[in-house]
This record gives sequence, C-alpha cells and structure tokens, in this order.
Amino acid sequence: MKGTELIKTKKHYEILDGLRGVAAISVVIFHFLEMVYTDYSKNIFAHSYLAVDFFFCLSGFVIAYAYDDRIEKIGVGEFLKSRLIRLHPLVIIGSILGLIGYFLFPYGDIANRSIPELLLIFVCSLLLIPLPIMKERYGNNFGLNAPAWSLFWEYIINIVYVLILWRLPRRVLLLLTFLAAIVLAYASYNTRGLVGGWGGDTFWDGCARVSYSFLAGMLVYRFKWIIRTKLGFLGLTILLIPAFTYPFNSEWNFLTEPIIVLFYFPLLVALGAGATTSSKTKKICTFSGNISYPLYMSHFFAIWIFGTYQNIYKFSGFSLFAVVSLCTLIMISIAYLTMTYIDAPIRNYLAQKRNSS
Repeated sequence: MKGTELIKTKKHYEILDGLRGVAAISVVIFHFLEMVYTDYSKNIFAHSYLAVDFFFCLSGFVIAYAYDDRIEKIGVGEFLKSRLIRLHPLVIIGSILGLIGYFLFPYGDIANRSIPELLLIFVCSLLLIPLPIMKERYGNNFGLNAPAWSLFWEYIINIVYVLILWRLPRRVLLLLTFLAAIVLAYASYNTRGLVGGWGGDTFWDGCARVSYSFLAGMLVYRFKWIIRTKLGFLGLTILLIPAFTYPFNSEWNFLTEPIIVLFYFPLLVALGAGATTSSKTKKICTFSGNISYPLYMSHFFAIWIFGTYQNIYKFSGFSLFAVVSLCTLIMISIAYLTMTYIDAPIRNYLAQKRNSS
C-alpha cells in the first residue's frame, strides 16, 4: 500500500494547520517591515523569524504522528518520495519567482553579476544547495528565495528521521532533545538570539534550531503530551501571536527567544493537538493551513520589489500600514492561486505516477 493511501486514514489536526497559516502570515509581515526597519525594536513583528522554529516543532509532531508506525510498511524510499512530492514543487516555484523578481526589480546591481554565475545560483536554488554568495542580498544561503534555508534543514531532518529517529525509543529521544536544547541555548547565546541559520555566517544555527524543535514535536506525540482544551483556533491564535510580537530587546533576546522555542512552542503544539474546531472556524483553519507553505515559499520575491519602492517612496505611518496590509493580502492571493493551479496539480500528477509505478 502506498504512503499517501495510508495517511488518509488518520485524523487531521485542523487547528495546527490554522496556526501554521497564522505563523506564515506573521513571517510575511515581518519581512515587509524588515525592509523599512533595520532596527528590529521598531518592527512590531520583530520576533516572527521564530515562526520557523514553530514550523519545525509542528513538523516533528506531524511527521511522527503520520509515519512512526508506518515506515516499516511503506519503506524509506516511499517516505522520501512523499516528502519530495509534498515539498519540492514549491521549492522550484519559489526559485523561478525569485529569478523573475531579480530581473524585474533587482535590489542591487545586476550588472556586476554574470549570467553563468546567476545560472549557478538558480540551479543551486532549484536543488536546495546553499550558496551564500549574493552579498547584495546579505549573504542569504538562497539568494533568490531566502526562506528556502529552512526547507534545506527540513529535508535534512526528514532524512535523519527516516533513517534513525523513528526507530529510537522514547528515552533516547528525550536524551537527544535535552542535548539539542543545550546546543540551541549555546547558539542563541553566541549570536544573541535565534535569528541565525539563513546566511553563511550562521549556517549551523539552522541545524541547532531544527534539531531541537523537530525532536520536541516528536516528543509531544510520542509521550502523548496532548492537552485537551476548549480554547479553539481563535484562543490559540491569541496565544501564538505574542511570541512573534513581544518587544525586541537585543540584550535579552538570547534568553527570551530560547525560552519561547524550548517550552512555549511545544506547549502550543500540545494545546493545538488537543483543541477542536467549530464548524465556523474549521474552514478558516483548512484555508490557513493550505496556503501556509505556498505563502512561505512564494512571497520573498515581492519583498525585494517592495524594498525597491520603499527606497523611493519612504512609506511610513498609515501609508506603510496600508501598503503592507495590501501587499500581504496580494501575497495570500498569489499563494492561493499558486497552490490551486500549479502546486496541487503537480503534486497530484506526481502522486498518481508514483502510485501507478
């Protein structure tokens, strides 16, 4: 039996999907405002980069829930095929959008970048090979589509999961999570927070971030740390957003951010897994979850375009609020169209080909 057929028989956690969408929207707003406020203390969504750690924790829970008791049935190859089909079409789409955006509205001088060099950057982006050589884009590991850095680590942890982690008993996982927590705390202390992983200078911070959060998500599932609650989607959204919007303090981030990642995000995953949706919010959660990954992987080309116009028009006050709000809505619309007419058809086609082979 194929992996996709197996997964369909399991319960779906709609509220976790909804929270994933809230986190993705927070990332988009943060990236727009990042082009305006280099001083993060002025960015109301200044800690939204922690959404990546929340994504990793969700991934650990969901992957363990979906596959822990099924890897032996479907095999390593089928698991990796499933993950490739789920994740990689949008890696390619995001790279193409990044390349188009680079030529249309370059946030830098493209005259100094040769076509062969740009082609190399594009191919590395398509294949998820980190190449932090675009200095005009702050040395991002993936200059054409910066958020892809977290997908690189998602792939790595998925490979580690299918080869090693799913086999390990709970006590060993608990020990590994404790060790990963120490490494994460050190990474935060070393770079004064958990903003690293996206660039060449802090490349290994990404490993620390994915290792702890993915393992923590697995532990929530393995130990059945699911907290029954009546908070619902709205209540949990109210609990999640402050993790992204609390005041930015460069002196204390190294302490506050690990506390959120080490304890608060696993707690929210446990609450989200134990919450139920009403008929009114279920559709919102489904939509939010569906557009979360397309939004995350397709929005960054627009950030550079916005940055170009911001340099010219200097948006501030209400005009900044209006422009960022409009741009965010446009990106949600683009993400929905991308999902509906490009990503989903490609994934369905690939899944059918795999199942017929």
